[in-house]
Amino acid sequence: MPYYPMMVRLHQKRCLVVGGGQVAERKIGSLLAAGADVAVVSPSVTDTIQTWMHHGKVVVHPRSFVPQDVQGAVIVIAATSDPAVNLAVFKACLPHQWINIVDRPDLCTFTVPSLVERGDLQIAISTGGHNPGLAKKLRRQLEQWIGPEYEGYTLFLGEMRRQVLALALNEADKRAILSELLDDRFLHWTKTGETERRDREAAALLYKRE
Repeated sequence: MPYYPMMVRLHQKRCLVVGGGQVAERKIGSLLAAGADVAVVSPSVTDTIQTWMHHGKVVVHPRSFVPQDVQGAVIVIAATSDPAVNLAVFKACLPHQWINIVDRPDLCTFTVPSLVERGDLQIAISTGGHNPGLAKKLRRQLEQWIGPEYEGYTLFLGEMRRQVLALALNEADKRAILSELLDDRFLHWTKTGETERRDREAAALLYKRE
C-alpha cells in the first residue's frame, strides 16, 4: 500500500522513543529538530541522549518499556535491538497513533524518509521502507545537485512572494511575477553572492508592474 506524503508540524507534540542506542539517538535528534516534546524509555542511553536530558531537551525514563508509556503520544518509535520489545510497543499502540518500528516496515504506519535539507527547503525520499540504502544513495546525488545556495534562495523567494501577494495586482500578474522570480538568474546571483544585484532586479520586476 503506498504512503501518503506529508510534512508534519510537531512543535510541542508529545513523541515517544523506546530505545537508547545509536538508532534511537538519530530518531530523537530529528524529533528535537522539529520542536517535538520527546520522552525516551530505555534502561540505558547514549552519551548524546544523556546530554540532551541534562539540558532539559528530553525526558528519559531509565527502565524497561511498559504499555502505559504510549499514552498521550502522537508519534511512537520503537528503536531497540530486541524484536520482542519492539513488537510489544506496536501492540500497545492505539489506532490513532502514528507508529514506526525500526526494521519492521510491515508494522509501521509511517516511515522516516531520507532527507535533503537546505534551510527551510526539505526534500524527502522514501522507498516505502523497502530499501533505505537506495533512498540514501539518491539523497547523496540530490545533495550534489542542490547546493547550500538553496537555503538563501528559498528565503529570498519566500520574502518576494510575500511582497508580490501584497501588491494591488490581479492574480494573473502576480503569477507572472512569481514565475519570473524562478528564473535561474536569481539562483545564480544567490550562489555567487551577488545578493544586492538579485534584490535590485527583483524589486524592479515588482515595481514595473504596479
